[in-house]
Amino acid sequence: MGVYFDAATAMPPHPVARQAFLAALDDGWADPGKLYTPARRARQLLDAARAAVAEVLGARPDELHFTAGGTDAIRQAVAGVRRARDRRLVVHTAVEHSAVIKAAGDLAVQVPVSLTGRVDLGALETALDSPEVAMAAVQSANHEVGTVQPVAGAAALCRSAGVPLLVDAAQSIGRVALPTGWSLLAGSARKWGGPAGVGVLAVRKGTRWEQPWESPVDVPAVVAAAAALRAVQAEAATEAARLSALVEEIRATVAATVPDVEVVGEPVERLPHIVTFSCLYVDGEVLLHALDRAGFAVSSGSACTADTLRPSHVLAAMGVLTHGNVRVSLHSAVSTEDVRRFLAVLPGLVADVRAEVGM
Repeated sequence: MGVYFDAATAMPPHPVARQAFLAALDDGWADPGKLYTPARRARQLLDAARAAVAEVLGARPDELHFTAGGTDAIRQAVAGVRRARDRRLVVHTAVEHSAVIKAAGDLAVQVPVSLTGRVDLGALETALDSPEVAMAAVQSANHEVGTVQPVAGAAALCRSAGVPLLVDAAQSIGRVALPTGWSLLAGSARKWGGPAGVGVLAVRKGTRWEQPWESPVDVPAVVAAAAALRAVQAEAATEAARLSALVEEIRATVAATVPDVEVVGEPVERLPHIVTFSCLYVDGEVLLHALDRAGFAVSSGSACTADTLRPSHVLAAMGVLTHGNVRVSLHSAVSTEDVRRFLAVLPGLVADVRAEVGM
């Protein structure tokens, strides 16, 4: 089956998620909004899952909403604040996930970032100084390069401006300590080994937000998501140390063994599981296919979905190479041997790709 190195897109399902889902199918299949006995049992399972997830997020259970996925959570956050505050302008970093950028639409102000991907807090403060601003969005950490954002500083600026702050914490939940100071926080269960189609949106009490629509709740899937989150949270500190060491080995080895390469992102304040590097004179899509044939499933920070060849807006905003990029993102099933096999074949594959174009 090869080695899966794309945990930033979706973690492999955690074993406890499958167990919890199958168990919940027996007791959680009924509509939790009804009053008869099977429905009450489904409601109990849903409430228990809500409490478990809320505890990990540092929220109250009544502040937590389950949605139809991470994108749905983002869309509800933005639409709900706009409706409640009767304002439309969204201030967000230039490196937010496309879900945030699409939800904000044309009525948005993008805040620049540094070469390592960290938001410019001075520019954020300036952008917030407008009565038209509905909200701000600053991710906890970047999904392409792993750079951790100064959310505490952004939250202080938002408080001073009287603007609610949305934090997309999809890459952080279950992996690292979550930031504080947010008004709304969103995430996706498939990023922590839960099932796809389950998102979370926490809205602090006192935040002006009106739920724009109600997403259907799949109780067994929510129970599975909560079980997976509890499991990865329990393993988080150990896994963070192990994966961070592997990422550091990738960063150092790639820089030493692949000519004309740039390892991008913040070298210190970064997530423990993501590393992205840019190879000059390389078509990123061709390299990804070559790696796939060699048994390594990786993603790219450049042109990177199956249906588009658009360069990465994240890397463009950082001012680094937007083609020839590889993103490696690790998870608990990845071993040291897996990483070292990847590092052993990578230089030759890059050389082969370059040779094909005469470089």
